[in-house]
Amino acid sequence: MSRSITRLLMIAALVSLVALPAAANPSNNTADVVEKPTFFKDVLPVLQQNCQVCHRPGGANLGGMVAPMSFTTYESTRPWAKSIARQVEARTMPPWHAAPRHAGTFDNERTLADAEIATLVNWAKSGAKSGDATDAPAGKEWPVNNGWSIGEPDLVINMGQKYFVEDDVEDHYITFTTTITKEMLPEPRWVKGVEFRPGSEVVHHIIARPLGGIAPGNDPSLYDEGFGTLLEPGTEIRWAMHYHKEAGEGTGKWDFSEAAIRFYPEDYTPEHIIVNDPMVKHDFAIPPGDPNFQAKVSSTFERDSLLLGYTPHMHLRGSYAKYVAMYPDGTEEVLLEVPKYDFNWQTHYKYPAGGKPIPAGTKIELTMAWDNSEGNPNNPDPTATVHFGQPTTAEMMFGFVSYADAEPGYQPESTGFLSSRRERDPERMKKMLKERFNVDWDTLSEDERADVLKRLREARSGNAGAGDR
Repeated sequence: MSRSITRLLMIAALVSLVALPAAANPSNNTADVVEKPTFFKDVLPVLQQNCQVCHRPGGANLGGMVAPMSFTTYESTRPWAKSIARQVEARTMPPWHAAPRHAGTFDNERTLADAEIATLVNWAKSGAKSGDATDAPAGKEWPVNNGWSIGEPDLVINMGQKYFVEDDVEDHYITFTTTITKEMLPEPRWVKGVEFRPGSEVVHHIIARPLGGIAPGNDPSLYDEGFGTLLEPGTEIRWAMHYHKEAGEGTGKWDFSEAAIRFYPEDYTPEHIIVNDPMVKHDFAIPPGDPNFQAKVSSTFERDSLLLGYTPHMHLRGSYAKYVAMYPDGTEEVLLEVPKYDFNWQTHYKYPAGGKPIPAGTKIELTMAWDNSEGNPNNPDPTATVHFGQPTTAEMMFGFVSYADAEPGYQPESTGFLSSRRERDPERMKKMLKERFNVDWDTLSEDERADVLKRLREARSGNAGAGDR
């Protein structure tokens, strides 16, 4: 079994405490350490507050990561006491990888107070006693939404057909297209939330423009009041699917992935249109054995904007990510630092409602690092020179930024501010690529875009073909 799959299964098996925005953690600074806690009196309240949002029948689905055990009763929790203690004491669970300096910054922070951790650890060490059932808090009632975390959806769509991922597949990319018909959506509607449901455990990630996407560890997208995106009848949804598994006889799986959509009321128009845009670098080469190869890319906002969140994305060698704001007055601010990036938990770090205002002229610089050494247990081949590519064994550099214009009612470019930085006139760039390479930029996958940009750079430098190595 490949190391990446093995690690993913281990995380799924040991996942202990995962808190979502729906289970905010107001007790972080108020919990008291209990030396000899019991389940009903001391442990169950912590589980209800921080854990049962996932660890219950029909619990939350984090980008295909579904908790394999329930923590709603003493009988179902007791066998996992030692695993819970190990994971929370090592702070590998809950899965949250932002640096400590960001404590309290992001709305979907998944953390436990020191006292809560101590209580769970002490419970396991003191024999995981049940205690008196009359001490238990009232059972927590969870909404029944057919398994959708965003609530009862207004529309559920799918990838259009069932697809079989063959036995010999390890990494496979394929795109399906479905259309939002008039029967499905008679009139344009503003989207309030989107949640993807992978149809198989071999789905690694989905990018379904223009609805967004999902990767392991992602929360569903439920937008704050006043923020949204418009979905119109006739829109084509392009399901760019990445399947990843161990190749071998009997490993093939069927997939039929879905997405749930919630809309704002018909007469409601949000003030701010959300843009999700990648800061991306394609032209890097990670040397063999390098434990700390770094690359940087930057983009500048031309208008006052509201930063809504960030999603760093690399593959198995990814080790570090940092977003820094360089303001027009010369000051700088670390927006997000992820000191230990984890490929299996690709978190979206979301600001509280309203976002973080930044002035026009602010430059965002993204730094990412990779560990291509033998010391990286997830490294598929430390002897390889690694380039940008879609396979899990290649690498990527994407720093997704979610944002909106600060001016209520402003209609942003369809490509967004950041992507337009790649070329001053994006429509002109698309026309040029069509004329030179006979490609339609909007229909290309990320890997195909990387190849076209590589060919363009080589042509401009008079070094066509030099990158074919």
